[in-house]
Amino acid sequence: MKKIFSEVRRLPEFDKDFRKLCKRSRTLDEDLKVFIEKQLNLFHKLRIDNKGCVRISGLGISYPEIYKARKFACRSLKGGAASGIRIVYAYYQKEDIVEFIEIYYKRDKPVEDRGRILKAYSGRQMNP
Repeated sequence: MKKIFSEVRRLPEFDKDFRKLCKRSRTLDEDLKVFIEKQLNLFHKLRIDNKGCVRISGLGISYPEIYKARKFACRSLKGGAASGIRIVYAYYQKEDIVEFIEIYYKRDKPVEDRGRILKAYSGRQMNP
């Protein structure tokens, strides 16, 4: 995978979610790489908004910016980009860092874990 961002990292909770979902989808690891190369590159680097990523509002966190990806193409789940996988991530624009917070299947869980987001970012906000 070519390097698009300075750093791509994962919270431990994300890794736990990811391992759980990998049991359902064998292509998830490769699908995540494609997601970074295509969707995140399109949205954050090329500034092309195809409505696949939306900023999560109402958190009271100004930096980093927290997003939810609603379009995640999973080859082993039906639906293409509408596979039902959601990814919540933080984007540190100045540092060019993507940090994955949560991944879930929307049929198992309809919305993101705001408590997890607040716990992870409320105490460590950086000034933009």
